[in-house]
Amino acid sequence: MIYRYTTFIKAINLSIDYTILNISMVIAYLIVDKSYIFWAQNKNYLPVVLVFNLIWLLSANITGLYEQVLNKDSISTYQSVFKTYLLFVCLICFTIIIIIGPAAYSITREYLFYALALFGFLVGIWKLIFLAIRKSDRNLLIDGRNVIIVGAGTIGHDLYHYFKSNPDKGYNVLGFFDDDPKKISQKGMYLGNTDNCIDYVITNQVDEIFCALPVSSSDKIEQLMLDADKHLIRFKIVPEYYIASKKAMTVQNFDHIPVIAVRAEPLENMLNRMMKRLFDFGFSCFVIVFILSWLYPLLALIIKMQSPGPALFVQLRSGRDNLPFKCYKFRSMRMNNDSDKVQATKGDKRVTKIGAIMRRTSLDELPQFFNVLMGEMSIVGPRPHMLSHTEEYSKLIDQFMVRHFMKPGITGWAQIKGYRGETKTTNDMMERVEADVWYLENWSFLLDLKIIFLTVWNAVKGEENAF
Repeated sequence: MIYRYTTFIKAINLSIDYTILNISMVIAYLIVDKSYIFWAQNKNYLPVVLVFNLIWLLSANITGLYEQVLNKDSISTYQSVFKTYLLFVCLICFTIIIIIGPAAYSITREYLFYALALFGFLVGIWKLIFLAIRKSDRNLLIDGRNVIIVGAGTIGHDLYHYFKSNPDKGYNVLGFFDDDPKKISQKGMYLGNTDNCIDYVITNQVDEIFCALPVSSSDKIEQLMLDADKHLIRFKIVPEYYIASKKAMTVQNFDHIPVIAVRAEPLENMLNRMMKRLFDFGFSCFVIVFILSWLYPLLALIIKMQSPGPALFVQLRSGRDNLPFKCYKFRSMRMNNDSDKVQATKGDKRVTKIGAIMRRTSLDELPQFFNVLMGEMSIVGPRPHMLSHTEEYSKLIDQFMVRHFMKPGITGWAQIKGYRGETKTTNDMMERVEADVWYLENWSFLLDLKIIFLTVWNAVKGEENAF
């Protein structure tokens, strides 16, 4: 089904949730505060409002609360709300109580309790109201459309089979128009030649025309388009050449010339790239100053005590545009001649005791924040591979080199999906590459935050493939 109002309903849900959140905070402030300072003038209160709002946005993004708001059933909706609320409460408590400290902004546990409890109650009531409204007016949100296909070649038939296989899209194909009736094998689907198309559309309440005629029929396509415009019929052209892929592609217009990009790349936008770089720089500075400044000498001492050799393991790896760079890690193995050729395996005898702990908790990757600071890596991105692996797998996997369109990362979408550690088969690497390409095509700042959070969470709970 085509939901005309999906984005609108999503925006309404988000806006009302935020309104409820802020109303809950104001009410909690009025209940708890004894200074009688108007809440909007309280400088200690306003930063807390910002923290609450940002953390709710992060929590909703991680759980996908606002995705498919018109498709989820009641149980799934409340499950999403509960997971989001639980994550929100945990992050609020962690951020305010542990990181910021309740005394910093005069936040009391009583205030947190009232604000969170009231928000949970009110948002639960609102979702109940939303589900009731959605159930009663669902038919108003559904936009099923009658369509015809002009051109019964391979492309026209591919489009027809897509609509038949995906009835949820809401397109009801009435039939084909083509100058050669023999092209249409489906019984009752031939509606006439292309010259009769517009007359049929006018008399049969057709909503859209999908034109799948070849480029050689450009004069006929232009005339059909003009006639459709005259009679307020939506006209869509299906390009004669397309890639047999399920992924979305983007179209740019160079004046009157449409150009199809085979994949979306959000990080080709300079603003997005700058945002990612600023975050990388700030986050890496924080880790280096507040964590590595004391952890580095401690781990270096233990590493050297357990096996002779340097504390850092430096290896050439493939970076953005396949340019090699020196990747830093804490050395987790005894010195050996196979480190540039052989991956670590489960129970690998080369791994030291401290190395096993570092690999299991990903502490061995921490020196890569220096790579991030220097701009050679990003915090989130495809994991950099050894040069020998890049050469090997680029010959076996078609899309392997696509992952080098962006900077490699300390963690990535593939890692939180479980595709980390040893790649025993080509299929294992193929799944990792597919995840990396998906990240390249779907990057957002909130997605990066989600990946960072899940990486830390997985490190705390432990992962099967971390060895």
